[in-house]
Amino acid sequence: MAKNLTSSKLDRQNILNNDLAITEIQKQTRIQGIHFEDKICFTKNMVAVYFEVEPRTIERYVSENQEELSANGYEILKGNRLKTFLACIAEQNVPDINVGNISNRIPRIAIFDFRAFLNLSMLLVESAPAKSLRQIMLDIVIDIINQKSGGATKYINQRDSEFLGSFLQEENYRREFTDTLRDYVNMGNAKYGIYTDKIYQSIFREKAKEYKQILNLSKKDRVRDTFYSEVLTLIASYECGLAELIKQQSEKLGRQLNNWELSDIFTAFENLPLWKPLIIQARTKMASRDMALRDAFHYQLEEYIKPLEKSEYERFLGDAGDELEKLMAENEDVLKRLKESE
Repeated sequence: MAKNLTSSKLDRQNILNNDLAITEIQKQTRIQGIHFEDKICFTKNMVAVYFEVEPRTIERYVSENQEELSANGYEILKGNRLKTFLACIAEQNVPDINVGNISNRIPRIAIFDFRAFLNLSMLLVESAPAKSLRQIMLDIVIDIINQKSGGATKYINQRDSEFLGSFLQEENYRREFTDTLRDYVNMGNAKYGIYTDKIYQSIFREKAKEYKQILNLSKKDRVRDTFYSEVLTLIASYECGLAELIKQQSEKLGRQLNNWELSDIFTAFENLPLWKPLIIQARTKMASRDMALRDAFHYQLEEYIKPLEKSEYERFLGDAGDELEKLMAENEDVLKRLKESE
């Protein structure tokens, strides 16, 4: 999906919250600034010079987007921090032509750290250097995710340390659920697909086929192999609870349930208030992660999409994911047998 960073705050924040990408962008672009408080910072004049615009243009963008920029590292220095910053400029011999007309008599000064500098580049529509930097950022983000996922982002969910436990748990409850449908429901083999889709639609508003299309999965790909741990756990909860209710009702009636009776059980079950916060969480996790990590847009979940938190990027792209991939590879035969036994 093509991203227009100048118009989408969500896409901007997804890049700015990705610390791995920010570090790599800084490394590859080698943009020089003032070292201050363990960060690279820029004055308004430095930013204007780099982006080849007038300082008043920078002032206009800051005024129009101050809340966003401030959240990403733009700030006003004054008092002792300003004195320290001015000392850093003197110590680093930064040319006056770069930083602008700054003296010790200035009571305050606006600075951008590297994240705020990138944030501004995503907003500036009249700057050719900003446009070039935006493309570099997008390329680096894509490269990092592809590198971490081995080029198969559909399985990036498996880099989560919580995935394996949730996967194995859901496999057990899935088998219990299908056994219950087999033994206590008189509907024919279509019941397995029908009620799998009903669970999926209840949780994330998509049938298996629709989900596969959004993630561009092949026929041989199992959708549950691509689910995040929270989604797997919620599906397992549905399967466990439904299996018990179906069994109880069938035994109470002394016969297998028909389609109408099972439908009534499912409707009452999915409308229990306890599911609401869990479903909202699952929808938010799925939609937001898939947008940021898989470039996949769930139209039915658009209202739940939020920028991914920094901790989420570390969860799926960090070193812990590398270790989990090794563990998954070591247990590939076991996982394969589990799938084949379904």
